[in-house]
Amino acid sequence: MPELPEVEALKDFLTENLVGHEIVRVLPVAISVLKTYDPPVSALEGHEVTVVHRYGKFLDLETADGPRLVTHLARAGWLHWKDELPSGMPRPGKGPLALRVALETGAGFDLTEAGTQKRLAVYVVQDPLQVPGIARLGPDPLADDFDEARLAALLKDERRQIKGALRDQSLIAGVGNAYSDEILHAAKMSPFKLAASLTPEETARLYEALRTTLTEAVGRSRGVAAGRLKAEKKSGLRVHGRTGEPCPVCGDTVREVSFSDSSLQYCPTCQTGGKPLADRRLSRLLK
Repeated sequence: MPELPEVEALKDFLTENLVGHEIVRVLPVAISVLKTYDPPVSALEGHEVTVVHRYGKFLDLETADGPRLVTHLARAGWLHWKDELPSGMPRPGKGPLALRVALETGAGFDLTEAGTQKRLAVYVVQDPLQVPGIARLGPDPLADDFDEARLAALLKDERRQIKGALRDQSLIAGVGNAYSDEILHAAKMSPFKLAASLTPEETARLYEALRTTLTEAVGRSRGVAAGRLKAEKKSGLRVHGRTGEPCPVCGDTVREVSFSDSSLQYCPTCQTGGKPLADRRLSRLLK
């Protein structure tokens, strides 16, 4: 799933390639991707893209005197830039293509989604706050005003595990499964630790890990072409998706806890005092 660093890089890429250009066609290939119907996608046509924004994991294309195109790539969605789009109309139901946006130059991008769980979402709105997911977003962890005190205030009443709290978009915007694993590894913290139980020292360590992990990931992604961002993300991860590999910090074996629709990875030595986490749903530290 694209998270804050990849979406930030996509924002930068689209700013460079879209801003100042006119949208001439918007072709929804999979109707299920459209979450709004008024205004229609055709209302974007004939308008110049003026600014590209990021809200958490959402991309927002603002146009001059027209509506905005807001996208959430969900778990299996992606954006593919093409300097020259294929001629002819794409055929619905043939492959992962969900929506195509064409510019007056002949360039543009495709939104695709792999797999059977269709969660890619596209909204055409006048105001990004009309998108429910944006309206309920928590603060951006890379914002200038997101300091240690704000993180402490967000977590002080959270009676749930810190892994789940970090992934809650209404609490903190932009962090998903992969980067929450990376942040907790950098903070040397168990993913099952209760968020409200953090001491001031632990909160400071988590804040530093949060800001550093995301800032470094944004730095690695910046300037990378859209088509290579997935590979760049994977190459920079230290524990997520690396079950069975040695921890790059201590050399212990990276372990996994599996859930019904996801998994987390962690290092026992770095994060749980050497104790393995029970690999079952709602697992706790083995006594």
